[in-house]
Amino acid sequence: MISSIFGKTKPINYILLIGFLFGFYWFVHLIMFQRTYNLEQLAGQSVILGCILFSLFLVNFIANKNKITGSNSMGMLFYTLLIVFFPSVLLDVNAIFCSFFILLAVRRILSLRSYRNVKHKIFDASMWILIASLFYDWALLYLILVFVAINLYHSKNIRNWLIPFVAIIAMLLIGMAVLVVLGNPDYLLDHYKFQVSFNASYFGDYETVAFFLLYVLVILLSGFMGYMRLGKVGLGWLMRMRLVLYIFLVGLLITFFKSSSDNYPIIITFFPAVIFMTTYVETIKKERIRELVLITTIILPFIVLLARIF
Repeated sequence: MISSIFGKTKPINYILLIGFLFGFYWFVHLIMFQRTYNLEQLAGQSVILGCILFSLFLVNFIANKNKITGSNSMGMLFYTLLIVFFPSVLLDVNAIFCSFFILLAVRRILSLRSYRNVKHKIFDASMWILIASLFYDWALLYLILVFVAINLYHSKNIRNWLIPFVAIIAMLLIGMAVLVVLGNPDYLLDHYKFQVSFNASYFGDYETVAFFLLYVLVILLSGFMGYMRLGKVGLGWLMRMRLVLYIFLVGLLITFFKSSSDNYPIIITFFPAVIFMTTYVETIKKERIRELVLITTIILPFIVLLARIF
């Protein structure tokens, strides 16, 4: 039943997930963490919520457009469930906006498999990553993926390798001009510190470590199972999945660097996680087993949520 509902792209799927995520966002803020907001702050929170909802559609669009997964709503479902599993991500404004701009960059990176507008795509991807780094400095690591994609698809043209550096220069010039106008020319020097400090107090919490390890284990296992079952579908799909794996690993590295009691950057790993989970579910041929996996996937985040509340 669940696979029949979310196994297709129907308007009702979007309405269900958007409605749930809308209510869950305010539940986390107002009830679970007991935040209070005035009218001006509520307007700001509405913008953040809009960014999350748009990210939901963006995840689905990237997966379907680049033919990484089948044409279904599974990606949107899993993205929503991951937010339920890690509700604290809804409190981190920087992580939400960083994740949004990384998704825009990933959209351009994966589209490099096409030979149309290659230079524009490389420039756009680099710019989106640079904008994302304004929220988390370590997001600059995603620039490595731009070069990886160039190496995979368009390595013969030397000018393609220079475009990310052009984007960096353009971003510096625009950023410095804006900061001078705003009267804060030292912002970039203060922001890009790239501190590598293992937060022992955060990762010293056994509950946090357990949930984090469970998440990583399930995602990597899903990706591995999907790869084993679909490894012969074609080189193009395997190259895209390799990029998705790199996106996940870079996201984990940034999560390791930046996680604390106030920062929850793990949301930047949700897109590749969704791809791996969707790919695995799609490979399950027996309907009963697929339904059982989906039911377990849906129930588990809510069990974890209730455990955290009580």
